Amino acid sequence: MLASPAESPTLPKRRVGQIAAHASILDAIGGTPLVRLSKLFGDAGLDVYAKLEALNPGGSIKDRPAYNILSRALAAGDINSKTTVVESSSGNFAIGLAQVCGYLGLPLICVVDIKTTAQNVRIIEAYGARVDLVSKPDPVTGEYLQARLNRIKEILASVPNAFWPNQYANRNNSGSHYGSTMPEIVEVLGPELDYVVLATSTCGTLRGCADYVREQGLRTRIVAVDAAGSVIFGRPQGKRLLPGHGAGIVPTLFNNDLAQLVVHVSDLDCVLGCRRLVQQEAILAGASSGGIITAVERLANEGQIARGSRCALILADRGERYLDTVYSDSWVQAQLGVDAISV
Repeated sequence: MLASPAESPTLPKRRVGQIAAHASILDAIGGTPLVRLSKLFGDAGLDVYAKLEALNPGGSIKDRPAYNILSRALAAGDINSKTTVVESSSGNFAIGLAQVCGYLGLPLICVVDIKTTAQNVRIIEAYGARVDLVSKPDPVTGEYLQARLNRIKEILASVPNAFWPNQYANRNNSGSHYGSTMPEIVEVLGPELDYVVLATSTCGTLRGCADYVREQGLRTRIVAVDAAGSVIFGRPQGKRLLPGHGAGIVPTLFNNDLAQLVVHVSDLDCVLGCRRLVQQEAILAGASSGGIITAVERLANEGQIARGSRCALILADRGERYLDTVYSDSWVQAQLGVDAISV
């Protein structure tokens, strides 16, 4: 039964200073909210907050590095109004770049592969970017990522005044999280934060948050959630169905000492975590966020995260981009061999 109006919680009153008037869509990037996950983790005795990066204007955490990389390249004179930006991405970074390039008036060629969803391709093209599709994996590694990187080199050699952001190596990727994501979390939750839990792919978020924790002398422990089949932490390469989580190469931004805990999760772990998150907290998030939920539950059950711990979970993107995969019963059945999801 729905609560009566008198029993229903009222919307929080916000001071005028908390509602910003931004000069452009790019100035609206960052400042995403933290939401307490009391239903999922209350019984475990954890104080858990989700950083909702889906509420960036481009829909994901990748808005931050896209803006930071290009704005710093402009300031340094590395790009100008005649530059063509060329990048490889499975989805979110491409969308972030397409948004920034669209506002700045810069042409963008985005190299994607056949695992990129049709919806993401349409979003990228809606911003005015050109999509370059790689249909076959690299013959040596068997990885689509390496095939995309090979294609990037071909385009850079043929397009005059081209600029490659190179999200896997660019310190302005990790710098965006060092300068905004992690400080925002600490400002709200305080420096006594026990854990930050994040997903890995380019390792930009991992590197930026870990550098901030180390340089500020915080006690916070970093938990890296990687995909089963990802090679980032030295495990053998395996099949990964969900784009944007894990990697088929070890990114240049990676260091072995960035995370104090590492948890590997399967595609099914991501699906189950996403569905628990939306059913219990009404948060529709992307695949890697489900992996984070499952990882925290696992660590709590194993006693590796103690009761009373304060945790921040960085949820990278929105769930609408996964309606045909994570949230599709038919896809889960066909791809993962699970007839019904019970959460």
